[in-house]
Amino acid sequence: MRFSKTLGAFLAIAACGAAGAAFADNPLGLYVGAGIGDSQIRSDDSIYGLPGYYNDNQFAWQGLIGIRPIRWVGVEATYIDFGQPDRHSIYDVNVSGRDSHPTAPALFAVGYLPLPLPFIDVFAKAGAARLATNVTDFVQQPCVAGGPCPYFVPTDRHQVTDTRLAYGAGVQSKLPFGLIVRGEYERISSQFGDPSAFMASAIWQF
Repeated sequence: MRFSKTLGAFLAIAACGAAGAAFADNPLGLYVGAGIGDSQIRSDDSIYGLPGYYNDNQFAWQGLIGIRPIRWVGVEATYIDFGQPDRHSIYDVNVSGRDSHPTAPALFAVGYLPLPLPFIDVFAKAGAARLATNVTDFVQQPCVAGGPCPYFVPTDRHQVTDTRLAYGAGVQSKLPFGLIVRGEYERISSQFGDPSAFMASAIWQF
């Protein structure tokens, strides 16, 4: 019994010492990571006053860097690429339209719920994104024998850039050696239909 108490006390002191050393090595709680996921890219019904609509799911990816100087609050910077749609909005009888490819650097304030679970974090974040939407106009060409059908030809490409509200929420689990796995939902308000994504990320905390 005395031995088990001594061992328990020793392990507790060792754990406190390891935590203190980790904090001393990384007082800001610096971390970096990358993720992949599934995005949803939409148009609305009035892009530049032209009717048309599409709603497309695509492969998305992100890179991120953040700090968590205290347990409940952090700051995170990300770059998100929501992917390029395969479908196109159609807005006139001549079968022409446009699609969009949204990308964005974003800066978030992150808040963590005060849960009594040392290995699980539930968080929400909100901030601003510099959303760049690469818009492509196109027209449909007649089908060609042995070729693709329908056949779309780009007629114009331009980029619309604006600062927009960004927000998200998720859950993450802490693993040994500073590794963290995270699942989250992120969304950016946009005149082209709010691009959003479900992301799975791997993070390393220094």
